[in-house]
Amino acid sequence: MKLKIFVMSMLSLVYANVSTAQTIDIRIGHQSQVTNTVSGGVVLEKLGLVEKHLPRDGKYAKARYRIQFNDYDSGPPITNQMIAGRLEFGVMGDYPLIVNGARFQETGRMESRFIALTGYNLKGTGNGIVVPVDSPVQSLQDLVGKEISTPFGSAAWGMTLKALADAGLSDKVGLRDQSPPVGVANIAAGRIDAHADFCPWSEVMEFRGTGRKIFDGSEVEIPTFHGIVVREEYAREYPEVVQAVVDATLEAQRWIVEDPMRAAIKLSEWTGVEKEVLYLYFSQGGITTVDASIKPVWVEALEYDLGVLQRERSIPPLDFDRWVDPQYVKKAYAKIGVDYDTQVAELVSPTPNDQALSPAEIWFAEGGVKKYDSIAKMVTAFSEATAKGVKINSTYVYDHMTGLKLFGKSAYLVKAGNGELVAFMKKPDADAYLAKQGGQLIQLAAK
Repeated sequence: MKLKIFVMSMLSLVYANVSTAQTIDIRIGHQSQVTNTVSGGVVLEKLGLVEKHLPRDGKYAKARYRIQFNDYDSGPPITNQMIAGRLEFGVMGDYPLIVNGARFQETGRMESRFIALTGYNLKGTGNGIVVPVDSPVQSLQDLVGKEISTPFGSAAWGMTLKALADAGLSDKVGLRDQSPPVGVANIAAGRIDAHADFCPWSEVMEFRGTGRKIFDGSEVEIPTFHGIVVREEYAREYPEVVQAVVDATLEAQRWIVEDPMRAAIKLSEWTGVEKEVLYLYFSQGGITTVDASIKPVWVEALEYDLGVLQRERSIPPLDFDRWVDPQYVKKAYAKIGVDYDTQVAELVSPTPNDQALSPAEIWFAEGGVKKYDSIAKMVTAFSEATAKGVKINSTYVYDHMTGLKLFGKSAYLVKAGNGELVAFMKKPDADAYLAKQGGQLIQLAAK
């Protein structure tokens, strides 16, 4: 009997050693060119943050990790690869997140879990509808009888559906399924009436001078955000690895917030997205807020999104109580000494005439960003610098109506009688202000 117990004990040790010596895959599907996803993807990859947080003791003492980042243009292919067992983690936007959870649950044999956010905009900015820069179109009404291209199933697609419905134009404006790179190219070539897309493509087209925004996602008042999902079976087997990925994501977010210009420059090198666009997103008062907490408002927005998807694309039901799993992000915040409930309650959103923000900025190629206490002073400095041949990367102002951060060259500036300047994202808003207050409409000639 003693011999039998001894043999069984030795076999248990052998099996334990075998299990701890296994190779654990950490395959993450992400979208490097989508600003709201970078803290869950490309920043982790380039800074080696996942490796930094992986467990190395206990059952993982002899484990070997095989980390792989797979880059995609959109969320749906990531879900397909996760269901096929080729990815453990996926980083994607709100509508694709819903599809991911629902498609997994539909199988009846496996599920995914929504475990953290990577970036958000409370009002929905980041989604936008753009027309070719020389188009006469200034509003959704001007698109009657025309066509909008958009990636079907994306947050921008959901925004467009709601925008057209709210304006009574659902049956008067056509929609065409088109990926971000194709839509951007078609806007540049004038081959499409309008293109609706998610972050940062509207601003990319504005910066390149090929497109002009006529509708901002904030106008539908539905939040837009991106987050991380994981295969539930994997999370059950390797919860400490899942925790490491979420811990790494929080560190990536802190890296972005600590120095937005550094983040913009490095991310531009890694992704090809213009650094000036990335600074617009990540700088103070910018479009993206990096925050991993799963707030009730996100779940409410996802429930709304599910309704849209069920009406438009026959997406199956989703049990949110099973799918949403904040345990990892709660632990991650606790590790860095942040109260999770306090983080959940914190919501960042632009407000008009925010006194905490400088009204205007210039990013000089040599010398970095300089802030100005009025748009008029920024315009004067811009004019003087360009007259001297000083290279300027970009200028930034805030929309008078919403408080959204804009490229100075894309804004419509109204010069009042006292010489002060007011910035507007859309020409109809500037025209309405002019009609009421008087003044002169101007635009910056370049950056």
